[in-house]
Amino acid sequence: MTDDHTQVQEFFGARAARWDARFPDDGPAFTAGVAALGPRPGDAVLDAGCGTGRALPALRDAVGSTGTVIGVDLTPEMLDTAVRAGRDRAGALLLADVARLPLRPESLDAVFASGLLAHLPHPEENLRELARVVRPGGRLALFHPIGRAALAAHQSRRLTDDDLRAEPNLRPLLSRSGWTMVSYVDEDARFLALAVRQG
Repeated sequence: MTDDHTQVQEFFGARAARWDARFPDDGPAFTAGVAALGPRPGDAVLDAGCGTGRALPALRDAVGSTGTVIGVDLTPEMLDTAVRAGRDRAGALLLADVARLPLRPESLDAVFASGLLAHLPHPEENLRELARVVRPGGRLALFHPIGRAALAAHQSRRLTDDDLRAEPNLRPLLSRSGWTMVSYVDEDARFLALAVRQG
């Protein structure tokens, strides 16, 4: 396991038990983010870096009983918290690295990723791995329940020009990784970049 993985696991592992309590009002934002992604009944969808699984119920509601919902996370404690919250009933939970997904090529219709981009050690390669498992024309939502400026203020830091989530940086990054950005919203109450898998 790389140092990057160890740092991510240590950071989230130490916070997993209280993660949902720290963000009790995020549910509607996750539901709206999933709705914007637009999964349909019967779709196969992935929550990449699912954490405590807050998006899983909305994904299950969207794809219905005939669909497939998979949550993947690198941190065992986050998945344990998801199970304790009963969110494993909404989808299968896998302890795995989004950089090496145990999924067949082009086996998914959509990927939802909340807060993932900031924790990817090799963003271009990692986004390309997400593209590998999505069929051409499939969709990706890069989501955060608050926007870049609000998040920076919350973390007592300044926004910088090299922020990967800034539109001038994110659009070409996605393009190099097999995705075409189709919409971009960065406001205090939501960050949401939607992309389509290139064919």
